[in-house]
Amino acid sequence: MNRHLAAAALLAVLSGSAWAGPPDPADPLASVMWDVLRPELFGTAPVQFDERVTVTAPDNAENAAAVPVMADATALGAVEEMVLFADLNPFPVILRFQPLAAKPVIATRFKVQQATPLRAAARTPDGVWHIGGKLLDAAGGGCTAAPATYAAADWADHVGEVQARAWTPAGEDKTTRLRFLVRHPMDTGLVAGIPAYFIEALTLRDSEGRALARLQTAEPLSENPVFTLEVQPGPGARGLTLDGRDNQGGEVKAAIPLPWVQGSVQGALP
Repeated sequence: MNRHLAAAALLAVLSGSAWAGPPDPADPLASVMWDVLRPELFGTAPVQFDERVTVTAPDNAENAAAVPVMADATALGAVEEMVLFADLNPFPVILRFQPLAAKPVIATRFKVQQATPLRAAARTPDGVWHIGGKLLDAAGGGCTAAPATYAAADWADHVGEVQARAWTPAGEDKTTRLRFLVRHPMDTGLVAGIPAYFIEALTLRDSEGRALARLQTAEPLSENPVFTLEVQPGPGARGLTLDGRDNQGGEVKAAIPLPWVQGSVQGALP
């Protein structure tokens, strides 16, 4: 995602260079930014507004620095990539998610600057982006507030630490629900004198080294971001690993144990 999307958006409007491909369906949220975001995020790929992609969030953001949101595209079947974005944020893209061996559903928290359309887009194997969303009301200011993390004298000693929990596999597909928090200020760089400092990539693997999910994360995520995923580790996996980095070269590394299920590994002891 272009960090200078806001400037690009203004130039696109002034130059008349917004989306010029085949006509799209009318934007159901009537966003003033849609014609600019459409080519920036999806290029020339076909898009359709689709109620099967759901976005769950409060109607009104009580805490503009940590708005809970869940994007769910499981009704589409196979999904190769998801994008979560808030049209009117200074940095619209919140995250990109590749559910390699995971369900196309993700929950997190993000910062909002003002009332905005909030959307999730899911790309199916045929190359079509399916888009769902809702309007989020907010007093705003979340993107331009300094992180509370900096108030702690030892905050730098804990950057990159991970707290996580995995639940016992459930359902016919043996999906494991995973929730993890990464300690990080996630600074947008919009506060005077404080440079942008945020996690930009996370990869989740099972103990056999198979990638389960990849995340490209961005400035709007809340400080100390929390993620909830539904993953499908290999039948012999006894744990997960999380690896990532921030935009200043800092690393995120964690081992996450999986609940042991009797008979899940033949001949193994708990």
